[in-house]
Amino acid sequence: MYGVRPLQWLLASVLVLGGLAAGPPAARAHSSPTAKHHQPTAERVCHQPSDSLVASCTAMVRTDLPPMASVPPNARPPGLSPQDLRRAYDLNGQRGRGRTVAITVAHHHPHLESDLAVYRRKFGLPPCTTASGCLRVVNQRGGSTLPPTVDPEWSFEEAIDVDMVSAACPDCRILVVEDDSAFASDMFPGVDQAVAQGAKFISNSWVFPEASFEPDFDFHFSNNPGVVFAFASGDNGGVTQYPAASPYVTAVGGTTLIPLHTPRGFGEKAWNGTGCGCSAFEPKPAFQHDAVCPHNRTIADVSAVADPASGVAVYTTSPTLSGTTGWFVAGGTSVASPLVASMYALAGNPAPGTFPNSYPYAHPQDFFDVTVGQAGTFSALPGYDAPTGIGTPDGVAGLRDPWGGGYGAA
Repeated sequence: MYGVRPLQWLLASVLVLGGLAAGPPAARAHSSPTAKHHQPTAERVCHQPSDSLVASCTAMVRTDLPPMASVPPNARPPGLSPQDLRRAYDLNGQRGRGRTVAITVAHHHPHLESDLAVYRRKFGLPPCTTASGCLRVVNQRGGSTLPPTVDPEWSFEEAIDVDMVSAACPDCRILVVEDDSAFASDMFPGVDQAVAQGAKFISNSWVFPEASFEPDFDFHFSNNPGVVFAFASGDNGGVTQYPAASPYVTAVGGTTLIPLHTPRGFGEKAWNGTGCGCSAFEPKPAFQHDAVCPHNRTIADVSAVADPASGVAVYTTSPTLSGTTGWFVAGGTSVASPLVASMYALAGNPAPGTFPNSYPYAHPQDFFDVTVGQAGTFSALPGYDAPTGIGTPDGVAGLRDPWGGGYGAA
């Protein structure tokens, strides 16, 4: 909970978190407290486009752990499991009751359904198939003819997204909108299509560099109150990116999740790779009152695990750029965004006419306050801070509308 912690937790946090080794977010992750002589390494999955109107996914993958083609029946793959994640964020006992979480991505993953089946079966989650209606995949126009292009980078992103929705909300339905390309002219129609399909919870693990024209795209979000738009804040270590910078979306930052001998089972610090800071072009929404960015939008709003060193298990048989397939350990704010979108789904439908990114600011007591760590020049502090926002969800009460409607972005 936000505020007072047991003395043992504080002591353990100082000892464990203080011993983490930092490094460039694109190349090196924090060292594990259980592997003192092993330095985890990671790399970005998506290249950084030179065109400011081409999106990049925010997925990362551990490079020091070779992928496993298969895992013995009684063994578990490396990386955090759904059970780990649900314990870390107090999600046990929460039900999505068939609510739909949508995902927007570029290009096509040819083995999405069969790969998702492997992930869910390994961790004892109920099946989610197209035949049952649990899984739907459409193009940006809402049709069933999917994009012909298979891009290894975006296929990996898509695998992370559906696996993380499954982990946080096993009984949620999943809608995937596969866009023709990563150009803004395709990505934003994909977001609109997710809304048109009736989704109230939309996860988007992609970013553009901030630019002066970005407010021109905000209508995709401002015209749709009552819908959660969760956007990854990016993996550039204290740099702001769009659409997370929009005052109408939930900007999701990243943390490092560390096992501890506490009732929760974990401690947390700000991940040094998370995108955060002051938007160069977006005004401050009415619900933000921080001093970090007195006049402009501050990123992030909330956060969840993203550091590849404390990464999640992900399964895909769409070959990566190296040609490998199987079980990987993934990170990046690509992990945090679908987790948070799914937690919103567990919390219930947003109130009509409201902007759900405002909800956490009225519920600080329902978040784990992350007070350790730094990203770029921004530090985690008691209360609100740029790298982790209000904090990470302690259950889902903090993601419900507290006002009864009408409270949104300025």
